[in-house]
Amino acid sequence: MTPGEGWSVDPFAGVTRDGRIYGRGACDMKGGLAASVIAVESLLDAGLPLPGALEISGTVDEESGGYGGVHYLAERGWFSKPRVDHVIIPEPLNVDRVCIGHRGVWWAELQTHGRIAHGSMPFLGDCAIRHMHAVIEKFEHELYPAMARRRTSMPVVPEGARQSTLNINSLHGGAAELAEGLPAPCVADSCRMIIDRRFLIEETIGEVKGEVRGILEALVRERPGFRYSMRDLFEVLPTMADPNGPVASRTAAAIRQVLGREAQFVCSPGTYDQKHIDRIGRRAVVRSDPTRECIVAPSVGQFGRRASLRGIPIVGFPEDPRIRQNRPDRRHELIAGRDGCQPKSREMPCWVGQ
Repeated sequence: MTPGEGWSVDPFAGVTRDGRIYGRGACDMKGGLAASVIAVESLLDAGLPLPGALEISGTVDEESGGYGGVHYLAERGWFSKPRVDHVIIPEPLNVDRVCIGHRGVWWAELQTHGRIAHGSMPFLGDCAIRHMHAVIEKFEHELYPAMARRRTSMPVVPEGARQSTLNINSLHGGAAELAEGLPAPCVADSCRMIIDRRFLIEETIGEVKGEVRGILEALVRERPGFRYSMRDLFEVLPTMADPNGPVASRTAAAIRQVLGREAQFVCSPGTYDQKHIDRIGRRAVVRSDPTRECIVAPSVGQFGRRASLRGIPIVGFPEDPRIRQNRPDRRHELIAGRDGCQPKSREMPCWVGQ
């Protein structure tokens, strides 16, 4: 995700004021990571007997698909039984909510093809941008109204996301402008559109793709010279955990006890790392070393390091600027205190998802 405009502070400076940190990623995901570490510390301080291992992971890449983080670990069995029974992902969806799933997503590239010609004689060419305009017109009059009529039983928030949606992320058509900023005087022989289709648990990925392809095929029949290609970029199926399961129900009970109000079970309008645990983790072959314990949750940093927090091994991906310049083969001990975790480094070979 890009930082966007309108910041009152440098989004990458990590400004701290009155005990709060401001910047890109302060809430998502430094907040969740901090909450996880503090929760583990509290359990250790309480001295409660735990019937198993409690693991924390700081994993990369959730915003751009998660393939360098949770997907990598799931493929290697780190989220599979008998190693892991339950996973909590501390995404920031409000303190009184328990998120149990998300909608599906299909990203695709649609391309219309034309025939190049000089801009002074467009009748000799075939404008791919005009063909793409016909696609958008079909979307406006057929696809968008059809999606608006569909509703899901999933408790997706906000309310507007309880229907199917489609966003046109970008359009790229024609030849690039010249170096002086002047246009290339040509008829566009190609136009690309990137779409972001979010779908419901009541829909199948085949239906979602078929709906768009049906519109394109109709234009082949109806519009002279219309040619197209369609390329899949990314897809994730909708998922939803049981709200009566042990983790979800007990988290809701804790919210009731601490905050004095009922928890709200919700589903996310977008996807997050639950997709990889559901899709891969439950069926992956376990290839873990039982003498090593490590993993569960948020998304930060760039390089994996093995750290130790009061005897609990952690796979950490620190973004602290004091750590970032160190090599990824260093061990970092995070020393917890009232002022937060202070890194201390010493040489030690590291391991990530072995």
